[in-house]
Order: sequence, then C-alpha cells, then structure tokens
Amino acid sequence: MTADVRTFDSEEELARAAAAYVGDCLRRAAEARGVATLALAGGSTPRRLYELLATDPWRREAPWRQAEFFWGDERCVGPDDPASNYRMARQALLSRLPLRPAQVHRMAGELADAAAAAAAYEEHLRHFFQHLGLQEPRFDLVLLGLGADGHTASLFPNHPALREQERWVAAARLGGDGPSRLTLTYPVLNRAADILFLVTGAAKAETVRQVLEGPRQPLRLPAQGVQPRAGRLTWFIERPAATRLSHLPLP
Repeated sequence: MTADVRTFDSEEELARAAAAYVGDCLRRAAEARGVATLALAGGSTPRRLYELLATDPWRREAPWRQAEFFWGDERCVGPDDPASNYRMARQALLSRLPLRPAQVHRMAGELADAAAAAAAYEEHLRHFFQHLGLQEPRFDLVLLGLGADGHTASLFPNHPALREQERWVAAARLGGDGPSRLTLTYPVLNRAADILFLVTGAAKAETVRQVLEGPRQPLRLPAQGVQPRAGRLTWFIERPAATRLSHLPLP
C-alpha cells in the first residue's frame, strides 16, 4: 500500500501535528463505537507528543474517558525502571489525564519468563477485544518509531518474531547485556485501522530512504513489514530525517 508521508521542519512541529492527528483518531473512534484503542510507542521520539497531549487543547478536548491504552512493545524490566516504556508514558501523559486504572493495559515486563509475559499480554488482548465483539485485535491507532537499523516496536532485523504468523505478542531476546523485549507482531499491527510512524533525527535519513524507497526486504528492514491490510499508514518525518528521499514530501 502507499503510505502518506509528511515532513516537518522541527521536532516540535512534528509533535504538534501528531497530537492533532491522535486527537482526531481518538474522537472518530469514540464517536463511532464509544471506545478508542491506542497502542503507544516507546523510545525518546514520542515523549514530546505525550507531553503535548496532556496539555490543552488536547487534554480538554480528546475523549480520554473512552480511551484504552496499550503498548506496542516493552523492555523486560519493572514498571518503575528508567528503561520502561510504560514509565515514560506514565510520566509524560497518563498520570496527567483523568483516567481510571482499568484504561491502562501495560505489558508486564517484570515477569521472569518473557515468553510467559508475551502469552499473558496476548490473552489480555484476546479478552479485551472479544468484549468489544471482535475475535482479533483491531487498534484504532498504533504509534510506531523507527530505529537506525530499520526496526520498529521490538521487531528487529532477522529476528524470528518477524516470521510470526499466529501469535500476537512475542518475546524478543537480543544480543548483548540488555533486557529481553516484548513486542506486538505483524499479525496484530497490520490489523490496525490507523498506523502513525514518528521519525526524527538526521542519523535516520538513510534508513528512511531504504524503508520508503528501497526494495522490499522486511527481514532486513522490519518497518517495511508494517502494511495495514485495511487501514491507513502515515509517516510523520522531521525534515533532517527525510533528506535522502528522492522526492521530499511537503508537510
């Protein structure tokens, strides 16, 4: 499918446009079904977006009481660990909104067995979406980032999770001493109604070019595997990260 690619002169402009985009998606979903489901991204790029969403006009106007928050991926650490994606989102956004605890569906990264934690989150997704009358998850909006190696969520190059066809959540063990990860897989990401990539930084310019204009190689560039089957795919890119594209999109 063809993605809608938009560029912005600064991280602040990108974050403000993303806040408007998120607010619109949540309102449409809440008006249509009375609930809006959002899968949050981790990393440093979305922090400013989350901070903005916790301020007016978005804090006042978005349908937060009808929103349900999930995560695209998480490190296998406790919820108060500095590396936790949940912790970042809680500090920047969730603790500043009028939410009930039941609206926040975090991945239990602190469980000793990462595979068991992945299975538990998949079961939670199953029960939640079945309660909405759906046999499979269909998020109203998924937020994603892009790593310099082409990864997104915790779907990393050449990892077995990229070949997953059945499971909705996988455990990902990477090389080195870092913690294992939990990640949504393509089967659930590609059922989303709306996917928004947020990309900043000149260091990612070549990766952006390869993902958007290069040959299709999702095992090497996992972000290429994100192709919603019946949804919208949008990229918001800070201009320094878009400089290698052959045709620079407008905002």
